[in-house]
Amino acid sequence: MQKDHQIVWNNCLQIIRDNVGEQSFRTWFAPIKPLRLINKTLTLQVPSQFFFEWLEEHYVYLLRKAIDAEIGLDGQLEYSVIVENNSKQNKPIPLNLANTQNNQNTHSKYAPKNRADHRIQEYGKHNYDGPFSFQDIESLKQASHLNTKYDFDSYIEGDCNRLARSAGYAVAMKPGNTAFNPLMLYGGVGLGKTHLVQAIGNEIKKSFDDKFVLYVSSEKFTSQFIEALKNNNVQKFTNFYLQVEVLIIDDIQFLSGKEKTQEIFFHIFNHLHQSGKQIIMTSDCPPRDLHGLTERLISRFKWGLTADLQTPDFETRIAIIQRKMQSDGMYVPDDVIEYIAYNVDTNVRELEGILISLIAHASLNERNVDLELTKQILKNIIQNTEPELNVDQIQKTTSKQFNINLEELKSKTRKKEVVTARQVAMYLSKEYTKHSLKVIGYHFGGRDHATVIHAVKCVQDMIENNPHVAEDIRSIKTKLKIKK
Repeated sequence: MQKDHQIVWNNCLQIIRDNVGEQSFRTWFAPIKPLRLINKTLTLQVPSQFFFEWLEEHYVYLLRKAIDAEIGLDGQLEYSVIVENNSKQNKPIPLNLANTQNNQNTHSKYAPKNRADHRIQEYGKHNYDGPFSFQDIESLKQASHLNTKYDFDSYIEGDCNRLARSAGYAVAMKPGNTAFNPLMLYGGVGLGKTHLVQAIGNEIKKSFDDKFVLYVSSEKFTSQFIEALKNNNVQKFTNFYLQVEVLIIDDIQFLSGKEKTQEIFFHIFNHLHQSGKQIIMTSDCPPRDLHGLTERLISRFKWGLTADLQTPDFETRIAIIQRKMQSDGMYVPDDVIEYIAYNVDTNVRELEGILISLIAHASLNERNVDLELTKQILKNIIQNTEPELNVDQIQKTTSKQFNINLEELKSKTRKKEVVTARQVAMYLSKEYTKHSLKVIGYHFGGRDHATVIHAVKCVQDMIENNPHVAEDIRSIKTKLKIKK
């Protein structure tokens, strides 16, 4: 009676599992799928030709032992490789390759001349670990190179990063099982790319403690590969990376111009992706703008999701400052927080650096963090700050000019004289500060940018048609020392 191919392969796996390490088993044998068993020929589907070649070189006699036990000495093994194809509409193309050692008269190119030397210890697990891998799963857990301080709780979400953070969290919950594979995050310096990808890695390790998660910079990957070339250890280098279940590679743009490194990464990428392993990358630009990388590599970067991280907006910067001060046990007045958020609008890294400087000065001088100290610190660090002209100054001067209360200016009241003063203050804030419409609206009772735009248009009309308002604006500009 013909045995079922799935049953035969399951029995083979039991034999194989007894003779290799758990990590090697999961890397090289778990992805294999039995396709059919016809006339004592078992056909196995493998993810790539490289996968087939690795099995032939390192595990051919272990496979022979398993086939002998389950099918008999005349049993044969055949591979079916799924040729890479990026189109979901096209079916995979099976490529049948040469058999493994089918009988005593057929030899693989890796076979020893004397069949009597086929001892099981030749393919024991310690023969194939190499310098890039580890002897047991516990060692793998310790080799992720993740910074545990990076997590989702400390990553402030805003409009600037919401898509990237949401996608990252989805990947952390189901690594390798979402449409976001690979996940490519890009953005300028200091916008939190490394924080986010390491937060993903740490969350995966927390939820899936059996997964091998690895964080590596592209420079480190390149230097490891060069070292492997020098020592003739390229296969061991590759084997190590093919064991990774979640690969996080930072600053992928630095592979530019490194053709051999791109070649090996291309094969590793293909194998991991086809095996359902998660790939996460960062770059300083979107894939289409990556120069010096091969087209086939760039095309694979586009398979999953590409999300950008932008400069944090005003509200996000305030939240970052508040979180930082809270974690350091520092109380900072609201006017200080707002002043920093106004003047530091480049990236998160610079923002955190200024906060560290501020805390250090306050501690060394044994004084509280106040607006005066903050202005001193920023004056020495940031160029072109304009502390004498901001929304607060404009509001106070405008309120006095129109003889109304400052709180009324920020309130929801629709009194005509208050509305006019409010619109004038919005207009001046738009014209003579560097703040965005959203920030300006925030300072006028949380109004939106459309309200600010409407106010600017109204004041422009009043300047042309209402000489009294035009004179009030000239007076305010004089008091604010606005020359233009």
